[in-house]
Amino acid sequence: MASWHLNGVVLPGTEPVDLWIDDGLISAEPVAGAETLGSGWWIMPGLVDAHSHIGLGAGGAVDRVTAEQQAITDRDSGVLLIRDAGAPVDTHWVDDRADLPRIIRAGRHIARPGRYIRNFAVEVEPTELVAEVERQALAGDGWVKLVGDWIDRAAGDLRPLWPADDARRAIARVHELGARVTAHCFAEQSVTELVAAGIDCIEHGTGMSAEVIEQMAAQGTALVPTMTNLEYFPSFATAGEAKFPRYAAHMRALHASRYEVLGAALEAGVPIYAGTDAGGSLGHGRIAQETELLARLGGVEFALGAASWRAREWLGAEGLEPGAPADLVAYRDDPRVHLQTLREPALVMLRGQCYPR
Repeated sequence: MASWHLNGVVLPGTEPVDLWIDDGLISAEPVAGAETLGSGWWIMPGLVDAHSHIGLGAGGAVDRVTAEQQAITDRDSGVLLIRDAGAPVDTHWVDDRADLPRIIRAGRHIARPGRYIRNFAVEVEPTELVAEVERQALAGDGWVKLVGDWIDRAAGDLRPLWPADDARRAIARVHELGARVTAHCFAEQSVTELVAAGIDCIEHGTGMSAEVIEQMAAQGTALVPTMTNLEYFPSFATAGEAKFPRYAAHMRALHASRYEVLGAALEAGVPIYAGTDAGGSLGHGRIAQETELLARLGGVEFALGAASWRAREWLGAEGLEPGAPADLVAYRDDPRVHLQTLREPALVMLRGQCYPR
């Protein structure tokens, strides 16, 4: 394997340094004969999409060729680590591909029959929830994904899928198995009950109250708001309005208050990370867009960390310290000054292999 040298500012640092890569790893010492790839660049640890779905399309499972292209699209955007928040296919074959991002999986979504998007989830009744989280904990890589709420046709609005006691038992069981639990939560009741039950992470989180935010901050419960997905709430409302006007009004209200609610979570100290919700009906390769939306919430430095070094630390991935895999993205302009430069990486390096743009 080739040896490389890069010079530039490694964010979140401020001073230029030299990076040496040998045999796919960051070297503590200069490497004789290393080829210099660039100088005066701005370098970030490989980007993270903390809510993505490799292997999922609009109709459910996709074939391996499509899943591969999803992963390549993410890689070429600079995303080198993915937390897959639910997929209907087994993508462990990706682990054998040195040219594809690392995936941390949550197994399949877990939902109730008829209470989520068709062909996405494994569907069980509440009495089966504990047994199912056991299965998905074994199928994943330390995460389990619950669907916390979805439209209830009888109520005509968003409602929790799981009785609070069943959810609490399921979360406790996952913790006994050494894994963590995350949940899709749009509305107010589901996030209240699941945070009280000790859940580790909330996806979306638009229904968080001040009390729930305070509890999340105290517990260290993470939040992946999927800002890109939230932009579609008005279209979700329009699509459902004829049959479910209460749901439509609720979704519009959640959309209108999203920056106020998520801003309160940020101010309270809730750890927040970048996730695009790619897969399903959303295309991959959206991390730059997600980061730009997060910057509206908390500023550029916050958004970059949420999509790179802070997210990697949260997921237990290494940064760019000596001995770590050479997973990095380099830019010709400083993304702290020109955030749109995130859309045009000069170099993507995964495991010491270069993928120039």
